[in-house]
Amino acid sequence: MKKSLAARQCRKYVSLVLLLFGFLCLSMQARASIPSPEDFFGFKMGTARHIARWDNIVEYFYVLEKNSDKLKVVDMGPSTMGHPFLVVFISSADNLNRMNELQSINARLSDPRGVPEEEIQTLIQKGTAVICQSMSLHATEIGGTQMAVELTHDLLTGEDDETLRILDNVMFVMIPSFNPDGQIMVTDWYRKTVGTEYEGSNLPWLYHKYGGHDNNRDGDFLNMIESVYAAKIMFRDWIPQAYIDHHHMGSYGARFYIPPYCDPIRPYADPLVWREHSWYGAHIAYKLEEEGKQGILNAAQFPGWGHFGWHWITPFHNIAGMLTESASAKLATPLYIHPEQLQAGARQFPRYEAQSTFPNPWEGGWWTLRKIVEQKKISAWALLDLAARNRETVLRNAYLKAKRQTERGAAGDVKAYIVPAVQHDPLTAVKMINTLLLSGIEIHQAVGPLTVDGRMYAAGSAVISLAQPKMGLIRNLMGRTFYPDNEWTRAQDGTPLRPYDLATHTMAEFMGVRVDPVVAPVQGDLKIITDRIAIEGRVDPVGPVYIVDGRQNAAFRAVNLLTKAGIDVFRADSGGEGFLAGDFLVESKEMDVIKKVAAQTGVDFKSFPAFPEKGHTVKPPRIGMYQRYYGGNMDEGWTRFVLEQFNFPFASLLDEEINKGGLNKKYDVIVFPHDSTNMIMGNPTGRYGRSSESVPPEYRSGLGTESLNAIKEFVRSGGTIVTLGGACAFAIDKFDLDVRSVLDNLTSKEFFCPGSTLRAEFDNTHPLAFGMPDDGCVVFYSGMAFEVTPGQNSEFYETVVRYKKKDILQSGWLDGEEFLSGKAAMIRTQFGKGRIVLIGFRPQNRSQTHGTYKLLFNAVMR
Repeated sequence: MKKSLAARQCRKYVSLVLLLFGFLCLSMQARASIPSPEDFFGFKMGTARHIARWDNIVEYFYVLEKNSDKLKVVDMGPSTMGHPFLVVFISSADNLNRMNELQSINARLSDPRGVPEEEIQTLIQKGTAVICQSMSLHATEIGGTQMAVELTHDLLTGEDDETLRILDNVMFVMIPSFNPDGQIMVTDWYRKTVGTEYEGSNLPWLYHKYGGHDNNRDGDFLNMIESVYAAKIMFRDWIPQAYIDHHHMGSYGARFYIPPYCDPIRPYADPLVWREHSWYGAHIAYKLEEEGKQGILNAAQFPGWGHFGWHWITPFHNIAGMLTESASAKLATPLYIHPEQLQAGARQFPRYEAQSTFPNPWEGGWWTLRKIVEQKKISAWALLDLAARNRETVLRNAYLKAKRQTERGAAGDVKAYIVPAVQHDPLTAVKMINTLLLSGIEIHQAVGPLTVDGRMYAAGSAVISLAQPKMGLIRNLMGRTFYPDNEWTRAQDGTPLRPYDLATHTMAEFMGVRVDPVVAPVQGDLKIITDRIAIEGRVDPVGPVYIVDGRQNAAFRAVNLLTKAGIDVFRADSGGEGFLAGDFLVESKEMDVIKKVAAQTGVDFKSFPAFPEKGHTVKPPRIGMYQRYYGGNMDEGWTRFVLEQFNFPFASLLDEEINKGGLNKKYDVIVFPHDSTNMIMGNPTGRYGRSSESVPPEYRSGLGTESLNAIKEFVRSGGTIVTLGGACAFAIDKFDLDVRSVLDNLTSKEFFCPGSTLRAEFDNTHPLAFGMPDDGCVVFYSGMAFEVTPGQNSEFYETVVRYKKKDILQSGWLDGEEFLSGKAAMIRTQFGKGRIVLIGFRPQNRSQTHGTYKLLFNAVMR
């Protein structure tokens, strides 16, 4: 009997051993079928003079997905230039099999309104931490994307306790390249120049078709399709508890910046977010020091109040949005750095020597892409590791942040923002609402009239309650904001420290949309807006003439579509009964085309008895957009994007074509986007600054004497040039205009206005301001203000926009208001038979300032 029992137990143990052995063999077989990056690409990630290209990286991820049950690849759709935009989910096989359940749990913890308190702990126990990391948004910052494939391989093949804990407790959502188009451009450029004297030089043009480096300033307006994809993942579908955006910085400071940010911080985020930054950052710093990495800096250089790109806007989505910045090599070429070349001087990093946030300075030597890959991988892994070790804490904090922000919004001094249905440009107001919806903000619409704070609001008005988890985001986008003026934002001698980008990101002010803060709870018949508002323009029954409201930005798109279809469009030059100066009119012919345009643009075509007496027929504009090299001009890219969105025909105009002369044969208007005179004239500064010889001869641009004479002849012969922002200085100087820039030679202690909304008056009787309100906001960002100086032809100069005389600041930071008081912000003057338009601010800045678009549109429309 005992022998029989022993035999059965023996067989049982043998079976168990065989089973475990089988599992082990299967596991080893699975790992063996997963190629390493080195085997797949033929080199180790970060190897000098080697960059893996995006199409091959995409192929690699699909190979990993085929051979592993721990990875799921999602193609969100084509990028701006048609390449796949991937999001990669990495977790245990069990977690990936129940993604829908985990997504639902995450959504309820991220917005716990209506969830009983007793259910929260159950959700926490069943859920996983959701961690997102994105790579190489700025395409020349190549380390993130190169690191991503190695990080993924390690997660899929690791069998140690730490790796398994991450896979079991974390849903890792990775964007391996935030800018696939740029990754391909930069890789191809590097391969073209490697082995030449230009090896390691930067791309001569923008590394995103439109935004260039500014693609990191699009986390609020979501203009680029890549931003739309990221917002869908992070702001609506999988709101992560923590997020890191992996970047590079300059070569001659710290080796690696990691969280947390330094001061100042932007208001209205939940305090837990800032504590989480320190928590995660400390773990990342510890792991980097543990691995012997030197030159690690945190809590310095990058402030908590930055632009509203991805790592700086996410805290207001209750996400611990963070940033890493590696010192750069020369793309994939090693860079030698001498000790005396190492510098500090950034915020809260005064000297290049040891301090509590920089305890282990790097002493110089060769700096390589491999070192960048290694430190980025350590930081990315450390974030996953801490979240895995503290899954329940991470999830409880997600719940607490959402709950407390909702409570703060309900109890605050402002209860809601109302977007009235009656607007100067109602279609732009709708666009703003649709943009907010993309960020996961809850918005209601009034079914009938409302009365709030003693004001009447028509049916259709939008109500944005602050009693919701994204309260902090709403307050920053909708309400007036003022950049702090304190010890953190001034040097010891009182000199103001420039914010990291703009001093305000008040969307409503940028877009020219009226938004009212209300202090009383909004009560009435409201319905939630569940999807984007789609507006199809109405076309009245056939009358002799149709009129289109010229106060709408979309009216210009409608006109461009109509003229392209061969339909004549008439524009009123002055107002009268039932119409305003700048309104557009068409005959009630080609009804199929008119109805199609109304559907496309949302504008209404209203019956009107006859054409006004005073007006002119609109001619399709022939626009040349000046384009240069030396890394490209982001403002030029955004201007192209805006014109394309409104169907303005244009062509890019480079030096070679200008030098040929005869510009009037092809163009009526030439636009010079915001730029310095040095860059326009081919004297590059900044990162290309030592000389134009840092790039191949065919990519050296600049207006010489010949091309400048061709542009002057173009204007003398009847053409128009439109200069934006800093490019106005080029026109004033080179055309010897009787205009003075009143801000020249002022110190920052005398005048300082870093990216703010300023109040201005628009002369809407002037053709260049047709359709504008009497007053409103302009975004002043490295802008100019003008005085007309005494001269023989003062009558040639017309002021279109002026700054208010007092109380000029709407949001942001302004010192030295007296220097702007009553000064011109936009001027038009004659030059020969042609005209020069100076717009001292950027009316189309980053495709965000819809409130001043019409100033540009009027300037280029004939």
